[in-house]
Amino acid sequence: MKTLIALASGFVLTLALGSCSSASAGSKTTLRVWAMGREGEVLAQLIPGFEKEHPDIHVEVQQIPWTAAHEKLLTAYVGDATPDIAMLGNTWVPEFVALNSLAPLDSFADQSKEIRRDDFFPGIWKTNVVNGKTYGIPWYVDTRLIFYRSDILAKAGYKEFPKTWADWTAAMRKIKSQMSDKQFPILMPTNEWPQPVGFALEAGSPILRDGGRYGAFEQPAFRKGFDFYLGFYRQGFASPVSSSQVSNLFQEFERGNIAMYISGPWYIGEFKNRLDSATQKKWMTAAMPGINGPGVSLALGSSLSLFAASQHKKEAWLLMEYMSRPAIQLQFYVLTGDLPPRKAAWQDTTFANNKYTKAFRDQLELVVPLPQVPEWEEIATTIFEHGEQAIRKAKTVDQTLASLDQDVNAMLEKRRYLLAQSKQP
Repeated sequence: MKTLIALASGFVLTLALGSCSSASAGSKTTLRVWAMGREGEVLAQLIPGFEKEHPDIHVEVQQIPWTAAHEKLLTAYVGDATPDIAMLGNTWVPEFVALNSLAPLDSFADQSKEIRRDDFFPGIWKTNVVNGKTYGIPWYVDTRLIFYRSDILAKAGYKEFPKTWADWTAAMRKIKSQMSDKQFPILMPTNEWPQPVGFALEAGSPILRDGGRYGAFEQPAFRKGFDFYLGFYRQGFASPVSSSQVSNLFQEFERGNIAMYISGPWYIGEFKNRLDSATQKKWMTAAMPGINGPGVSLALGSSLSLFAASQHKKEAWLLMEYMSRPAIQLQFYVLTGDLPPRKAAWQDTTFANNKYTKAFRDQLELVVPLPQVPEWEEIATTIFEHGEQAIRKAKTVDQTLASLDQDVNAMLEKRRYLLAQSKQP
């Protein structure tokens, strides 16, 4: 994630002589960038091209650890020192919208020759739309799908990965019959939330109901997805272990002790770099199976958002447009492995010749946004914590879902209060 931060009003430093601040007549406009993690290093490599096209704009990049990014952005908001542009995780956008700290981008996007809504994966674009207004432009995308041992699947009689839940279940049952007691068709750590949430979304659950005011966990749709999730453990397809209990995923995959794993696009590079030569020809990626055909997955990633207090909205938008160009997104992919949100970028041979990214291209057409509430990250953690209790049979399904509704409803109490207040005359 990256944050383009121009010095906010009341925070502009004006130097007496030779100042390069945007406050000085005739000088360049300075956009400061806060960039998170590895992407921060890469962003600095993309800036010279933008500055060459716009010699009147200077961009300063400051790298920020992911662990400090969220708190630093909130501190900037409280201190009236918010950025021009922030690269926000898609699940962060609703939180900053709730703080009234982001500017809607629809007027910019409508007039832009570079930003075309129909060229972005629709489910990804929707992650930035809150209350009917657009507050972010997708920059890179993420979702979850299946990495699997193609040779083990073939041995079970499958030339391609199953497309439905029923066929997937049948394939895992066949694979399990050819394994020992300590081998499993899939690794599905009990402390990961994307799997139960993804299955619930495929079953049609909104996860939260009434505009994000209450949990929808006891409703039939979530129950259906949750029951399918528990089936992996009930039928012995997955071992009830947390990620910390897995000593070495790649060795277990090489040895055939696990045949499948659900994860994101960064695992393409991990598998290429960490699996032995013998296994390199024995793995593939597949989109998520669904109830009646190809299934949905999570709409994740990061977007560029414009802060409302920015004094340089026009200049910041130019940078957002530049970073959205298919050619720049391809360059970013080569440097980071982060997938582009624009369909035009996927037409390049970089992806056409990559057999592992094809499944991601297919899956990105079937992604669904997560609930757009600031409390989402806390809710996600609560989902897998309660899920673990059901997996280990500490609670029944009914007790688990009732507890989930109760705990999540408590988390959303403040949200309900604020929404009620906003409707009062």
